[in-house]
Amino acid sequence: MKWKKLVALALGAVLSAGVLTGCGTDTASKTGEKVLTIGDTTFNSSNEEPDVNPHNTYAGWACIRYGIGETLIKYSDNMEIQPWLAVKWENVDELTWKFTLRDGVKFSSGRALDAAAVKQCFEHLIANNKRAAQDLKIASIEANGQELIIKTKEPKPALLNYLGDPYGCIIDVDAGFEKGIVAGTGPYIATDIKTDDHLVLKKNENYWGGTPKLDKITIRTITDGNTLANALQSGEVQAAYGMAYESYPLFRNDKYNISQISTSRCFFGKMNFDPDSVCSDPAVRQAISMGIDKENFVAKLLDGNGFPANGVFPAGPAFGGDKVKAEKFDPEGAKKVLEAAGWVDTDGDGIREKNGKKLVLKWLTYPSRQELPLLAESAQATLKDIGMQVEVNCTADNNQAVKDVKGWDIYAMANVQAPTGDPEYWFTVFAAGNATKNQGKYQSAKLDALEAQLSREFDPAKRAQLALQMQQVVLDDHAFVFCSFLKMSMISKANVKNYTSHACDYYQVTADLDVE
Repeated sequence: MKWKKLVALALGAVLSAGVLTGCGTDTASKTGEKVLTIGDTTFNSSNEEPDVNPHNTYAGWACIRYGIGETLIKYSDNMEIQPWLAVKWENVDELTWKFTLRDGVKFSSGRALDAAAVKQCFEHLIANNKRAAQDLKIASIEANGQELIIKTKEPKPALLNYLGDPYGCIIDVDAGFEKGIVAGTGPYIATDIKTDDHLVLKKNENYWGGTPKLDKITIRTITDGNTLANALQSGEVQAAYGMAYESYPLFRNDKYNISQISTSRCFFGKMNFDPDSVCSDPAVRQAISMGIDKENFVAKLLDGNGFPANGVFPAGPAFGGDKVKAEKFDPEGAKKVLEAAGWVDTDGDGIREKNGKKLVLKWLTYPSRQELPLLAESAQATLKDIGMQVEVNCTADNNQAVKDVKGWDIYAMANVQAPTGDPEYWFTVFAAGNATKNQGKYQSAKLDALEAQLSREFDPAKRAQLALQMQQVVLDDHAFVFCSFLKMSMISKANVKNYTSHACDYYQVTADLDVE
């Protein structure tokens, strides 16, 4: 049957890794313990990671990245589904999934992992996380020893993919959520957290996957790229995530390791469809899409550590962005689009007007992804050439700022577009009428109808075809502009071992992470 063929739609042709290694001389703690400090630009409230509770906003990313929590399934670097806390599963019928849990696993609280604990975790998740509830569509859960049966309200072909999302980290609900700390099944235990500052981890001596090699790990929030580069050079941190690409030349030598992999993480902008926004005008949205020089941004400002985006997803055999049609950089064509729509420069100041209103574009973005401010500057320059004045608001308060629909016209952000290996994720988060992050209030009956088909389609080939159609809808509406996909990199001192980038951008801290 078709449902038996369902696995993650692979991005394997796109996602290929490369690691540069060297040797170093850093030593462990003076106490004899093995310790490691990691600097991270993204572990902060601006990225909706105020703590490590996976049921809270997007804090599950921190929970899974830092080795605290684990999910029922995990993803290979070809984004294929693999067993993790579940050793096997069966799609009994369109509404019923049966999982067999791994034996011998305990939470860091000491509680044994069984189906009752997972049931309790998922029930708490869907009661507290709107995105998870909308994705999973769970109707009921049955627990019997190590067997878990999930029944969904409607067919959910991508249920396995969604269960690997960081919000699916299995935690001991009975252990509580004090200060945003949870008890998971991973190799490390969170002992101290201060939002926007640090997280302290200790090894889980009873980890089911073997004894972790490090005794203590500290995650330090360092949002400024230059500060992070200096901290790694000085030895204040021994590993770094989110380093500015302009700093990479400092670390391309035998004193450091650079682990890099192509991902579906994308810099893109969502348009604001509020009637008072200039982006409510289709001509303005089209001109923006034609007026951003993606190739120059990638080549010069990303230093080649990425590639221009065409559609929602990277190029590839499954649902790749190379199979859809998007606007190319065409400033002269953009000028003609604006002029035809009545946007003309009548006073000679270089900025177009229409009905007495200046073509001023309010560009919202944030600094913790180091190149987003550079994208804003690049767009500001090229859009000015076609007669748009771009006012940039680069703020760590982006999550509050985006709620004010009168305060922005385009919101530029970074996002992993297919972190579950399936295309449905992106549309249900950003583009569908009821999407949880559709702050621009984009509405498309055609897109929603296609999403209704996708949500029930078990055949992988048909899912891929629907995803292509859905990409084309949002591109034809110029509802989003996709600028570049990124090569994600993690840099460490040469004596740090197994600090490795992954295609899904999740599994940073593992039991194998070590300092020699």
